[in-house]
Amino acid sequence: MYDIFGKYGTIFQIRVGDKPDTRGTAFVVYDDIYDAKNAVDNLNGFNVCGRYLIVLYYQQGRMEKKMDTKQKREELDALKEKYNITKKDTEEK
Repeated sequence: MYDIFGKYGTIFQIRVGDKPDTRGTAFVVYDDIYDAKNAVDNLNGFNVCGRYLIVLYYQQGRMEKKMDTKQKREELDALKEKYNITKKDTEEK
């Protein structure tokens, strides 16, 4: 990965997904935002060993929304359990 992404600038960090839900993903962090832009522009769709790369900018706002939704779901489930509300109780009649 350093060989491919390093052509576009100095890499600060590469984090490879090691869990089942992040397998096949990686985060490449550049020292300079312009290097990251150059890598996105040039590497998106690049073929590596028969697989095409999808290169995107990290969007912190989207990740926070996902985490917020998950947290809200957990809070709702806890309230349903606390007040002994079942799925049957919430179905429309």
